[in-house]
Amino acid sequence: MSNFYETLLNNNLGRSLLKNVGLPTPINLKRYNANQETYFEGRVLVGASDNAALLNDLMRNLKASNAKVFFPSACKTAAAILKAAEANGVRAVGVECKKDMTDKFDAFVFDATGFSDTEHLNQLYFFFNPVMRKLNNNGRVIVLGRPHMKAATGEQAAAMRALEGFTRSVAKEIGKKSATAQSIYVEEGAEANIDSAFRFVISAKSAYMDGQILTVSKADVVTYPEWHKPLAGKVALVTGAARGIGESIARTLARDGATVLGLDIPPAEGDLKRVMAEIGGEVLLGDISSKEAPAMISAKLKEMGGGDIIVHNAGVTRDKTLANMPEHWWSMTIAINLSAEEHINNQLFADGTINDGGSIICVSSMNGIAGQVGQTNYAASKAGVIGYVQYMADELAKKNITINAVAPGFIETQMTDAIPFMTREVGRRLNSLSQGGKPVDVAETIAFFGNPASSGVTGNVVRICGQSLVGA
Repeated sequence: MSNFYETLLNNNLGRSLLKNVGLPTPINLKRYNANQETYFEGRVLVGASDNAALLNDLMRNLKASNAKVFFPSACKTAAAILKAAEANGVRAVGVECKKDMTDKFDAFVFDATGFSDTEHLNQLYFFFNPVMRKLNNNGRVIVLGRPHMKAATGEQAAAMRALEGFTRSVAKEIGKKSATAQSIYVEEGAEANIDSAFRFVISAKSAYMDGQILTVSKADVVTYPEWHKPLAGKVALVTGAARGIGESIARTLARDGATVLGLDIPPAEGDLKRVMAEIGGEVLLGDISSKEAPAMISAKLKEMGGGDIIVHNAGVTRDKTLANMPEHWWSMTIAINLSAEEHINNQLFADGTINDGGSIICVSSMNGIAGQVGQTNYAASKAGVIGYVQYMADELAKKNITINAVAPGFIETQMTDAIPFMTREVGRRLNSLSQGGKPVDVAETIAFFGNPASSGVTGNVVRICGQSLVGA
């Protein structure tokens, strides 16, 4: 689909016009490339707190990439970083970090798991301050910590929660480079479960995820599969798969090796059959809010050997202010966007249709977090999705099933193309990356949640919005 803004950027008159109206010029995001040998290629600078607990796991992951690893030679923890690198067969080079250094980097990674009180936060300043201008376009900043609600003391909890504010602010400072910043909180004892989360956020697959928090919990450890086909042999259900974000989800899961069961309503039959034929998937037609749908879905998945990945993407909008909204618009929105997911899941649980180690991914929305005029029904349904995911995480962990949610922001679709020009162009840039996302950005995150190595990633709600200025 066309982006008139990008067309203007390609000529002098257009650039002058856009500069005068104050719209920023975004740097194109680098997304997944099937020709890239592994998940990360580039120069990464690693820093660590005293008593950092994840250095060995960090180096183990970097060993599996094409990273060139560096560390600040003058820092107190240089010896610990070097020891971890050598123990994992990684060649790490010490560099003098100062503001006039000529070195540039593609990623900064800081292991802050050793912070025990707020005075330790000074270590963030000493690591990042000299090198912040040395991050390349499309770079990554990753800070590792512990979940603050499981801290040993109030002081440690404060220090760990501070990491979130720090990375969200860093994300806003580096967004003009199309670079991103995230925090990964790793529960004590879950160090070996970090692989999937770390590899995703440092890779190009997380291009439009920015200023977000991932939490990794203790779970069965699954060896990370082949980077380009992590879902090989898996069966995935995608509702609303005929077009838009749902189509991109189906295509991305199939690209990663999954066999996709695409579901949509009968009027979308033509599009659904076309998409499934192109990706080698299977077709299922039906209304997910009907009484028959849960049993029909469960039976079809059973025929396919059970479901490994369940993606609840189908949804509707029926927008009016609350005072003017017809009752049936309210009821329809809640039934399709929220209640249907619960009914389908309950049937799959009762029938044992979800395979061991399976995952459920629900599509929420930024408006479920922030609210929106004329969307009381839609926002309620999408906020309900978040509540359901967060509550069910502990329940499903007992069944060895993960559940997570994505909350898309401004994603370029036929729907956004219909927005009036100037409203659309301004809306695209109300985030740290100054551009709209693509359906594949949502799909990549869903594929990450469905990765069998994401066994410790559950109960997360991740915004795919370029760090939108709207919402939390």
